[in-house]
Amino acid sequence: MLSSCDSLIEDIEDMVSSNDPTPHERQSARKSIIPKSRKKKELLSNEELQADSLIPGTQKIWMKTWGCSHNNSDGEYMAGQLAASGYKMTDDPTEADLWLLNSCTVKNPAEDHFRNSIKKAQEQQKKVVVAGCVPQAQPRMDYLKGLSIIGVQQIDRVVEVVDEAVKGHSVRLLGQKKDAGRRLGGARLDLPKIRKNPLIEIISINTGCLNACTYCKTKHARGDLASYPIEELVERARQSFQEGVCEIWLTSEDTGAYGRDIGTDLPALLWRLVEEIPEGAMLRLGMTNPPYILEHLEEMAKILNHPRVYAFLHVPVQSASDSVLMDMKREYCIDDFKRVVDFLKERVPGVTIATDIICGFPGETEEDFQATIDLVKAYRFPSLFINQFYPRPGTPAAKMEQVPAHVKKQRTKELSQLFHSYSPYDHKVGERQHVLVTEESFDSQYYVAHNKYYEQLCFLLAGRAKDGNNFSSLPLPSPPLLSSSFAPSSAGYKLKLQVLLGSCVCCMTAHSLMHVCICAYLGMCVS
Repeated sequence: MLSSCDSLIEDIEDMVSSNDPTPHERQSARKSIIPKSRKKKELLSNEELQADSLIPGTQKIWMKTWGCSHNNSDGEYMAGQLAASGYKMTDDPTEADLWLLNSCTVKNPAEDHFRNSIKKAQEQQKKVVVAGCVPQAQPRMDYLKGLSIIGVQQIDRVVEVVDEAVKGHSVRLLGQKKDAGRRLGGARLDLPKIRKNPLIEIISINTGCLNACTYCKTKHARGDLASYPIEELVERARQSFQEGVCEIWLTSEDTGAYGRDIGTDLPALLWRLVEEIPEGAMLRLGMTNPPYILEHLEEMAKILNHPRVYAFLHVPVQSASDSVLMDMKREYCIDDFKRVVDFLKERVPGVTIATDIICGFPGETEEDFQATIDLVKAYRFPSLFINQFYPRPGTPAAKMEQVPAHVKKQRTKELSQLFHSYSPYDHKVGERQHVLVTEESFDSQYYVAHNKYYEQLCFLLAGRAKDGNNFSSLPLPSPPLLSSSFAPSSAGYKLKLQVLLGSCVCCMTAHSLMHVCICAYLGMCVS
């Protein structure tokens, strides 16, 4: 039996009874409804709108770079990109919001300074971004925990990393640049750049090397050889000269190995670059190891004799003992080094050969060290970089039996005394030479110049008026000649030289080379 609610409804309209209000009646009833607005929460009078005060691109950044010219070039590129993005680069670390620390891993003292700078920045509540070879080689070091890192091949992304660091985020970019599986030389060469010296352009022609020296930590950071194409390097040089540069330094971990990974070589690059060097400008070649320059000696001699190329080559020997060189895995013997030096001295009159020596490498005996002393006595290198051996973590040499610390110190002292005992410039007293002035001394009292042989010369002009760091108020030498005393910095001997005339790049009038250099710096002729 069906209940009353179980009755069948055949049409939905049957659900509306005669007692229900009609649609018209429902619409009319709405007129008596008074709408009420919701009460808004009143803002407290002392409540302030919170704005984001950490907008990337508005902060001040202080950057510190340690190490080689390659690292300095990387630093200049990073500064240029940050400035182009709106950041303000400052020379005062105390007023900076963020410290960008560009490190060097060659020796312990350089890393110690880097580590201490990180600690100091953190004590001052500064944000920190680290770059360079130390974090690239050892990103998991305890003192790097929580810090943002820019890898040596990622400098073109420095703005991204700094942006995130400003926000309080930690970013680490340590990858390699590759094209179709081939490792590239690094970031693009046409990036914005702030040169430490507006007159000098540092161009890294390749990164990494072909060696595996047992003492070297840089290899862990820079890796195997990767060269830039010749056309890119030539274009970078051309652009630099158009911007007023008057001196170019070619740099890398080993310039002599350039091009071996891309089917070319160093002389091919140098001959192309020489075509781009304007009158009055100079090219300086960076460090090259003996094995990769031996097969190019004839061409290198011709290039170093070119009037717009410094007759200068940095060829590290490290030790005069074949036994020590073998333990270092330097891939040459002392006779190879002597062949390079002897050949260039014969074919390039007056050439300056600079070299490096490590004192106290593991296993170095007194006989080994004496061989090095004899080498320096025989060649009397005018530029000699003397380094006490420091075992770098993770290198094979760090696991070798070490020479006692006091012995290393004594050998370093003995070699330094030998270097300072001879006078490599006495025979040049009274010579006339062209010099190119490119900078001021640290104490701002002298102008620093170099002659054709890249011998550093410092001279002071009497009555110099100075307007800050601006060259506009310099008293210029009067044509046709200026006589002055010059002192090569490495030995302190004074030379009586004369600055010869050059052709001004601005007005093409005969002026001293110092005048030409000042014009290039100012971008206008100061006659």
